Amino acid sequence: MANALLVIDMQNDFCPGGALAVAEGDRIVPGINALMATSDIVILTQDWHPAGHSSFASSHPGAEPMSLVQMPYGPQVLWPDHCIQGSIGAAFHPDLAQDRADLILRKGYNPAIDSYSAFFENDHSTPTGLEGYLHSRGITGLTLVGLATDFCVNYSAVDAARLGFKVEVRTDLCRGIDLDGSLAASLAGMAEVGVDVR
Repeated sequence: MANALLVIDMQNDFCPGGALAVAEGDRIVPGINALMATSDIVILTQDWHPAGHSSFASSHPGAEPMSLVQMPYGPQVLWPDHCIQGSIGAAFHPDLAQDRADLILRKGYNPAIDSYSAFFENDHSTPTGLEGYLHSRGITGLTLVGLATDFCVNYSAVDAARLGFKVEVRTDLCRGIDLDGSLAASLAGMAEVGVDVR
């Protein structure tokens, strides 16, 4: 069984000092680098928003960051502006060994819809192309690490499991945002669909 390491959104804006910093987000970089060094196939995802993205609170006059709005595809958290295409914040953490990547998958570039999952945009039906890539390389198992546990790691892991991949999430190499209990809910939700949460 071919297994790939999927490294989710290890970008400056999600690390301390970034626009949407996850506590201790930078602390997991050395462990991820060590795991990449022993993995046959490595895929990095990169949040890649155009300026003025519809998921930014700044695009909704009077809205506060971390508030919830209804979008045509369902509820959407409004975030601080982050990971804007070509910005320092969108770049990978400088210590991440990104030269190990077989593929860098960019997501969230459609201004009208956010994309937490590495597999689908937030309408849960528009594919990113990752599933096809994995099948074409004969990959049946995935190990997920990165940021943030309760959003992009969670959505990616759940989608992967539903698509039939054998999925493991290394929680020691993830960090979460924990927005209104989202961390505990995500860990339970991943386990429910058969993800091996370690």
